[in-house]
Amino acid sequence: MLPKHVEHTEFVVEINRLGQVTRIRSHRDSDSATFNAQTYGNALQAFIRTPDGHVVLGTYRLTYDFDPKTARVRRDVALVSQGGVDPDAKGAAIELIDKVHAQPVAPIAEPSVDPRSLPELKGIIEPSPTASPS
Repeated sequence: MLPKHVEHTEFVVEINRLGQVTRIRSHRDSDSATFNAQTYGNALQAFIRTPDGHVVLGTYRLTYDFDPKTARVRRDVALVSQGGVDPDAKGAAIELIDKVHAQPVAPIAEPSVDPRSLPELKGIIEPSPTASPS
């Protein structure tokens, strides 16, 4: 369900030499936990580049504004400060994927009941009291 009123979130992020967001330094939440989670996830996956595709290393402010009249979200990007970031840092989204892949995978449990030994469906369904015999 869409929010009924205007929502606004802000994130201050760092980027690497590819333009990937590497970390979120700070954020300002809206009143909607759902909107906050969606924009946080979007900020972690963002690429920030100039219109011609170049990257200006630095810290940026990402703002997300939801307009309930149009049901659209507008994202704006503004350079806060140039430089001062690790150009070789891994992108935040890639870092999260690597953490998930590093976790051991639990084995798939075998079913406790062999489906071939289950009783026939007719044998376990009771007829309803109002149903007439067929």
